[in-house]
Amino acid sequence: MRCLIFVCLLLGCAPGFALDRNQVEGYLLPNGLQVLLKPGYERDHVSIRLVVGVGLDDFPCEQKELPHLLEHLLFSGIDDSGEGGLEKRMQALGGEWNAYTSNTDTTFVIEAPARNQRKVLDLLLAILQRTRIDEQAVAQSKRIIEREDGGHYSHLQRWLDRQDIGQRASSQLAIELGLKCAERSDIHAMTLDQVEEIRKGWYVPNNMTLIVVGGLDRVLPAYLERAWGELEPGEPAERRTLDGVTRQAESNRTLVRGVLGNSARLSWLFLEPVLDNEHDETLELLQRYLDWALYSELRLEHGLSYGPWSQRESFGDSGMLSLNADLDRDQVEDAEKVMKAMIERLRKEGLDPATFERVKAAAIAREAWTTQGNSALADYYWGALNSYADGRFVDPAQRLRGVSLDEANQAMREVFKEAGWVRVEKPLLGYDELFWIGVLGVVLVVVGAGIWYRRRA
Repeated sequence: MRCLIFVCLLLGCAPGFALDRNQVEGYLLPNGLQVLLKPGYERDHVSIRLVVGVGLDDFPCEQKELPHLLEHLLFSGIDDSGEGGLEKRMQALGGEWNAYTSNTDTTFVIEAPARNQRKVLDLLLAILQRTRIDEQAVAQSKRIIEREDGGHYSHLQRWLDRQDIGQRASSQLAIELGLKCAERSDIHAMTLDQVEEIRKGWYVPNNMTLIVVGGLDRVLPAYLERAWGELEPGEPAERRTLDGVTRQAESNRTLVRGVLGNSARLSWLFLEPVLDNEHDETLELLQRYLDWALYSELRLEHGLSYGPWSQRESFGDSGMLSLNADLDRDQVEDAEKVMKAMIERLRKEGLDPATFERVKAAAIAREAWTTQGNSALADYYWGALNSYADGRFVDPAQRLRGVSLDEANQAMREVFKEAGWVRVEKPLLGYDELFWIGVLGVVLVVVGAGIWYRRRA
C-alpha cells in the first residue's frame, strides 16, 4: 500500500519527472508483473506496451513460428463477435493496437486516448484471459502468417532456401555459419496443443512487463494492482540457448538476385567481438565512424556509390557488422579494392581522432531528440528493458561519453582481425551482356541458316 501511495504522489508531480526520460517509476505487482509508468508531455494520450518474454529464438527451427502463431490467435476474439467484435471495441475506445513477435519477445502495442486508458487495459487483459482458441482460429491464423511470409511455401521455394538462393547477404552468411535457419518453419504442422502449451508456460505475469507512457490516470496504480494483479503467476518456461557459429563459410561468393539489371550490392561482413566495457555504445560509435569513412571513400573520393552504409545485426548468439555499397555491376571490383584499402589503413593507422570526436559528439547530441513523444518513449523503454534498475534506465548519452578513442580503436581492430566475408549480390545478366548474347544468337542463326542453305543447294 505504501508503494501505491508513493506512486500516486509521483504521478501528481508528473511535469517535473517528465523532463528526465531515464527516470521511470517501476515496481512489481504481487504476482510478479513488472510495471513501468512514465508521465509524458502529451497529456491526452497514452502509449502502452505489454512485453512478453518469449520470441522466435526460444524455439528450434521447425517450431520457430509458434509464438508468432499465438500472437495472432490472441486477436481471435473473446466472445461470439469474434475478431471483428474485438476490433470494434478498440475503435469505440478511440485506440489502435497491434502486436509484434521478434527474436527475443512478443509485444502488444497500443495507442489510445488517456481518458480511456483503464478501459483499453481491460480489453488487453481480456484477450490474455478470455480469448477462445479453437481449430478454426488456428487454421485462419496459419493462413495469415503464410501470407505475411510471402504466400504458400512451395517445394521449389524450400529447395531454393536450402541452396542459399534468395537470401540477403547477411542472412545468407548467417545460414552458412549455422546462426540462422535455412528455411521457414512448417506452419501447417503446428497444433492447437502446442499453442496452448506456450500460452500456459510463457504468458504468465512474472514473464511480462507493462509499460504505460503519457497522461497517466492518478488511480492507475490501484487499478493495475486490482485488475492485473488477478493474473495467476507461473513458472516461465526455460529460455533456449542461442545458436552459435558451428560451420565454416566461403570467403567470397556472388549471389544471384533477379534475372536482368545493371545494379549490384557489395557487402563485406565481420563478426562482432564481445567487449568488456560499453559493448553496444563502442560498436555503435564504430559503426557511425565507418558510415562516414565509407561515404568519404566511396562517394566523395571515388564516386562509386551514392549512399554506402554500415549495418549491425544479430543472429543467434553473435553480432554481425557489415560494410555495404549499392553499385553498378561493372564497379564491384573497384569498390572492393577501395574497401580493402580503407580497412587496411584503419588497421594500420587507427581511427582519426578529430573524426571520431565529431562522430561521437553527433551521436550524443542525437540522444536528445530521438525519443520525442509518448510513442517513441514507450518504444525506447521497450528496447532498453535490460538496462532498467532501481527506477532508472542507463543513460545512453553518458555511456557514449565514456567510450574513449583507444577503446574504439581496440574494438575496430578486433572487428577487422579476421578477413571477413565478401558477398556480391547482382542479377544474372546485365543489359550489355544480354545485348551481346542477343547479337551472338543472331550471328549463330545467320551462320546456321547459311550452312543449311549451302547444304541444300
